[in-house]
Amino acid sequence: MARRCTLTGTAVQTGNNVSHANNKTRRRFLPNLQNRRLFSEALGVNVSLRIAANALRTIEKQGGIDGYLTAAKEHELPGDLVRLKRRIAAVRSEGQAAEA
Repeated sequence: MARRCTLTGTAVQTGNNVSHANNKTRRRFLPNLQNRRLFSEALGVNVSLRIAANALRTIEKQGGIDGYLTAAKEHELPGDLVRLKRRIAAVRSEGQAAEA
C-alpha cells in the first residue's frame, strides 16, 4: 500500500538530516496518514479512506465528506471518489426535484 493520501495526494518527501557538524544523511518525511470511516449524509453509508490529518481537518471545515467532494474538481480525485461524488450529486438532485 502506497504512503499517499487518497484525497489530497500527499506522499512521502525526502530530505536530509543535518548534524551539528553539518554532515548530511538522507531521510524520509512520512505523511500523517490515518485510516478513517467518514459518514456520507446524502448516501447514508460510511466511506473508508486512508487520508492525511490535514485532509481530515479540511473535510470537517467543508461540512463533511459530501461537502468536500462536491467542492473538489473531478480531475483531482481518484476514480472511485469520482464515482462517489457523482452518486452524491445524483441523490442531491433527486432530493431537490422532490422538494419542487
